[in-house]
Amino acid sequence: MQIAQVLKISGVPGEIIGPLNTDPDKPQYNNLADIVNIAMPYLFSIAGIILFLMLVWGGFEFLTSMGDPKKAEGAKNKITSAIIGIVILFMSYWVVQLIDMFFGFKIF
Repeated sequence: MQIAQVLKISGVPGEIIGPLNTDPDKPQYNNLADIVNIAMPYLFSIAGIILFLMLVWGGFEFLTSMGDPKKAEGAKNKITSAIIGIVILFMSYWVVQLIDMFFGFKIF
């Protein structure tokens, strides 16, 4: 299945090549899964940066709450949510890796 193909228009010299390259010398992406597989390391890096920023933000709010229990609770919730989010992301990655290992799918 091709997502994008070469487009030839009569009267126009050359070809219009879509985002999925058909040149054999360059990497070929045959479907959406190939594009997602290439993007995954970047998405995990972005998620790690967001986790770090959320932890710093929550820690800063906790330190500047000055004993106000409502602000301190909000900061704790922000830190807890960030940690739960990265654990869910980490676990989903490893579940996919285990499925790949047990069933032999080539996912990444």
